[in-house]
Formats: sequence, C-alpha cells, structure tokens
Amino acid sequence: MLYVIKSRLLELFSNPVFQACIFSWFSAQFIKTVISLFSGKIHSVRGLFESLLWRTGGFPSSHSSLVATLSTCVAFRSGLSSDVFMLSFCFLMVTVRDALGVRRASGIQARRLNELGMELQEKNVATYRPVKEVMGHSPMEVIFGVIFGFFIGIGFAVL
Repeated sequence: MLYVIKSRLLELFSNPVFQACIFSWFSAQFIKTVISLFSGKIHSVRGLFESLLWRTGGFPSSHSSLVATLSTCVAFRSGLSSDVFMLSFCFLMVTVRDALGVRRASGIQARRLNELGMELQEKNVATYRPVKEVMGHSPMEVIFGVIFGFFIGIGFAVL
C-alpha cells in the first residue's frame, strides 16, 4: 500500500504539466513577494513567508499564471481541439473572470463595509468587528499573470 502511494506521488511530481504549473505559481508568488518587499509592504519574516507561499492579490496574479500555464501545456500535449484543452481553457476563463470580477467586487464591498462600520463605532452607534478585505486583481495584474503563465507553459512544453 505504501509503495503504491509512493509511486503515485512520484508519477505526479514527475509530470511535466504539474511541474510547469507549480513553477508558474511559485515564480509569480516570488515576483509578488519581491515587489512587496521592495515597496515596504512586508515587515516581518512571517509576512515574507506568507507572501511567498499564501497571500493572494497583487502583481502578478499567480492564479492566472497557473491556469494559463496549465492551459498552454495541455494545448501543446493534447491539441487545441481536445476535450481536455477545452476543459482547461474554460477553467482559465472562469479563474480570470473571478480574479477580475467577483473577488474584486467583494473586496471593494468589504472595504466600504469596514469604513461604514468604523464610522458607526466612532459615533458609538454600534460595536463593529471589521471583515477581512480580500481584494481581487486589477486587469494589469491578471493580464501579466496570464502572459507570464503562457510563456512558462511554452517553455515547459518545448523543452
């Protein structure tokens, strides 16, 4: 049983599409972390690791980069007319739409809700605990993420 799990994990980690996607995501997160570091947005080692491994939002979009890499690799390996490419391309479109629309709108709403809540608290009308503001991406962050992921996908597909 342990041997089967080990061999399946080895298959996964040796898959070039998986490697390309992980490389794309990590590279985008690394760029985002370096930008945040130089712009003074990271103030601790913990903040550095959170930015490198987990934090969302910012330039470039690591989600868009990952799915663009996935779609590009699948296009090269399976062809543009394959069902699996259509699936990966639709996944790319949903991810990009979510990054630009839904997540951005909810982040803007959360920010405004926090502003209103703090105003009410300052006037002693109500006690308010702020909600988490998770901003989506600007169009430039998503576009760069997609372009970045596309070129990483080409690089892994050609090599």
